[in-house]
Order: sequence, then C-alpha cells, then structure tokens
Amino acid sequence: MDYRNLGKSGMKVSVLSYGNWITHGGQIEQDAANACVKASLDAGITTFDTADAYAIGGAETVLGKALKGIRRDSIEIFTKVYWPTGPNPNNRGLSRKHIIESVNASLERLGTDHVDLIQAHRYDYETPIEETLRAFDDLVRQGKTHYVGVSEWTAGQITDALRVAQEMGLDQIISNQPQYSMLWRVIEPEVVPVCEANGIGQIVWSPLAQGVLSGKYLPGAPVPEGSRATSEGGKDFIGWLLRDEVLNPVQEFARLCQDAGYAPASVALAWVLRNPNVSSAIVGATRPEQIIENVKAVDLVLEDDFVAAIEAALASASTNDPGMTSSPAKRP
Repeated sequence: MDYRNLGKSGMKVSVLSYGNWITHGGQIEQDAANACVKASLDAGITTFDTADAYAIGGAETVLGKALKGIRRDSIEIFTKVYWPTGPNPNNRGLSRKHIIESVNASLERLGTDHVDLIQAHRYDYETPIEETLRAFDDLVRQGKTHYVGVSEWTAGQITDALRVAQEMGLDQIISNQPQYSMLWRVIEPEVVPVCEANGIGQIVWSPLAQGVLSGKYLPGAPVPEGSRATSEGGKDFIGWLLRDEVLNPVQEFARLCQDAGYAPASVALAWVLRNPNVSSAIVGATRPEQIIENVKAVDLVLEDDFVAAIEAALASASTNDPGMTSSPAKRP
C-alpha cells in the first residue's frame, strides 16, 4: 500500500480507501463487513469512508463495530453530513443545528470520540456558507474532527469557501470528494486546478464507474446476479451507465487491458491514481477477495502509450464537461 498526504495537511491516507456507501447495511451485513474491513486492514488500507445518510446511520454502525478493537491512531475515519437522516426539516442540510447534531450521532454510531475528516456531503444553497464553516471550525476546536472537507462542490463553491474561511479566520477545507473515473472526468478542467492551487486533495468515489469498468456488464446481456446493478441501493445509480453507448467502448477498453496482461479494474484504479491531485480512491466490497484484487492496482505502472490507447477507446463514452456538476448517480 502507498500513502499520500490529504491535500496540504500533514495527515497521510492510504491511496485506496474502504468505503461503505451501498454495502454496509445494504448488500452485506455485519459478519461480511467484518471480513471486508479485516481484509482492508491486512492489505494496508488505513482510511475508511462513510456518511450519516448511508442506510440512515446503519452503515456507520456496521463500520464502527467492524473497527472495534483497532488502535484508533492507526486508522483514519471519514464521514459526511448533508443528506436527510430523518423526517424533520432540520434533519438535513448544512445548518449549524444539523451539523452539530449529526456529527454527535455519527460519533456514537462509530464508537469513537472523533473522526479524522468531516465532509459537507453537498453544497447547501439554503444555509449561509459562513454558518456552515463556523460550525465545522467549532468541531475542529472541540476535537471532534481533525480536518474539514467537502464533496461534489464546484470550483466556484470551493473558491468561495476558501475566501470566507480566510476572512473569518476559520479552519480551511483540505479535501473534496467527487465522482471521478475514466468515464466521468468532470473535475479535470476546473475543480482540479483550483484544488491544486489551494492544497486541496481529492478523495474520489466510483473510480470503477459503479463496477462498469471491470468489464463485467456486457452490451445487450442481463446484469450479473449479485452485482451492484441488482442491489436495492445500487440499481438506481448505475442505470445511466448500462447503455450500449457506454458498454461497447468499455468492452474495447477491457480487451486492451487483457491483451496487455492487466485486469480492467486494476487499470481503472491505477489510471485514477496517476492524477497527482488524487489523495485516495474509494473502493467498496462485498467480499474480501475484491479488496485483495483491488489492491493490486497500487503497484501497477501504466505506460503513456497504453494510457493514450485506453483513453481513446473510451473517448466516446466519457465526459469532462464541467457544466455537468453531477451525474445521474447523485450520491455518495
């Protein structure tokens, strides 16, 4: 396993993070989660990403139990706040009330007195950014989080947050968690340059495009049983990728990888990690074997000519339009 600084901070994170968006409390239960978390730790993964809204708190509870007994200073736990966690109008968004209450609940579910990173899960247009950033800063001062980040914010929103934090003397964000893969390159034109200039690292989700870049979804064929496309939580987010316009280029990509002796999923992860602004890529798993397979990407060095060939194969299926701030997969 390799480790990188999270943005300009001194905290190191594993280049692959274990995330439990759909899996914990959804596709798999506690025993299977324990096995996947153990496989992650054995492979050198130290960074674990979750959110209050995943399974309405259930994912945090499962992760907390899976990490019980692990030395707290040997791992990094990240969570998020914004999406609804209950029926009340105040059970959502980035108000001071919801942030403080949500983080306290997250800490209880995770079985810890602090998280290493709290992230604004989306931008809240109804709450003044000053209120949000002040609440985050207070959590840092209270020792309930070490760092503050955001998720799926635009370059303009990140720039505004940096300006406001500087003007108010508040803790500045050090990370952004966007969707990023060979099929979804939206952050490259605007978000990445702003983040590079301001010491913000990317913690990217869906680097395998919901598993599509593994090549297992075939044009015109039924989706594999037990895959994310058949899960209650996953099928709503992967559907936009299961089109022949995407799957045909992906099959060409997979052929190029296999001809070179590589697994397509390993190549997709290695490609994401080539971007120096990426601090970590989030991977999920329902079986320990998937973690073991994903970790192989860390040692994979892709030659420039090969990268050019696979990017060309996927050109018609990928987008880097910064105007598309979110794909139809609106979470995690």
